[in-house]
Amino acid sequence: MRHVNSFADFSADELKGILLLAEKIKQNQSDFAHILDGKKLYTLFEKTSNRTYLSFAIGMEELGGRHYNQKWADSNFTIGDLSSEVKYVCRNVDCIMGRFKKAETTLGFMNAATVPVINGCDNTFHPTQALADMLTLYEKTGRFNVKVLYIGAKNNTYNSLCEIVTKLGGHMYGLTPFSQVMAVGEGFYDDLRKTGCYEELPTDISKDELKKIVASADCVYTDTWVDMEFFTNPAYKDKKESIINMMMPYQIDSDLLEGTDTLVFHDMPIHPGFEITKDAMEAHLETILDEAENRRHAEKGLLVYLLTGKLDW
Repeated sequence: MRHVNSFADFSADELKGILLLAEKIKQNQSDFAHILDGKKLYTLFEKTSNRTYLSFAIGMEELGGRHYNQKWADSNFTIGDLSSEVKYVCRNVDCIMGRFKKAETTLGFMNAATVPVINGCDNTFHPTQALADMLTLYEKTGRFNVKVLYIGAKNNTYNSLCEIVTKLGGHMYGLTPFSQVMAVGEGFYDDLRKTGCYEELPTDISKDELKKIVASADCVYTDTWVDMEFFTNPAYKDKKESIINMMMPYQIDSDLLEGTDTLVFHDMPIHPGFEITKDAMEAHLETILDEAENRRHAEKGLLVYLLTGKLDW
């Protein structure tokens, strides 16, 4: 039984196998329409999401399985003993996907569960987004050893993207003027540096130097500067304004991308005028939507692997 939190316990060959299986399922959907017949997926949301909900729900149905969704606020996890509630859920389903606010909850599920648990995003990692990102990059470049420049907040998406890019032999550049609240320590980034495939850029990098890296990269990646649970929270107004003022010099715009064929990724939801200008977003929206759609396909490859133990189909 495997859980999916970070990619630390997954080999490069295993990750490539999941991605190649996802691509195969995407291209031959009818051949896999009954591969998970009789299997049941439970999804639990403490954090909101459009993509995570739709991709897992529809993906499971497309594989022949069934899904059961619950909001955290409507569950007994709010009042009961976590471990015993997790064990009860496991008696009913074959896999759990949880999207939680804190890593402690994710790990609590994984420690108690008797079925595979997938981290659907918490304050440390976002592994299914990174799988979708890499599937999209592979489709568009034909390679796993890609070069990615991330410009934005150092957050859960960034952490999982760094892991998968470096593990698959690519190169990861990070321009991250600030960190969102996360449970990973600096040792996580020290380990990435030891790979020789990870580099944090200085925040005072010149525009000319940054444009050179953009031109050499396969992909420029950005994400929301403010965590979605705080974006519309009035109590967070002052901090939000402070972050926006700090980050505006690092906005993705047409000038930064001019003269390049570099792909632009965003894990959505997008806030035009903040992390990316509206014209830059519109110019690259089809690629961003390809990336978002691939959440479903990447997760199908992952679900088949977790629930069958096989990559070779």
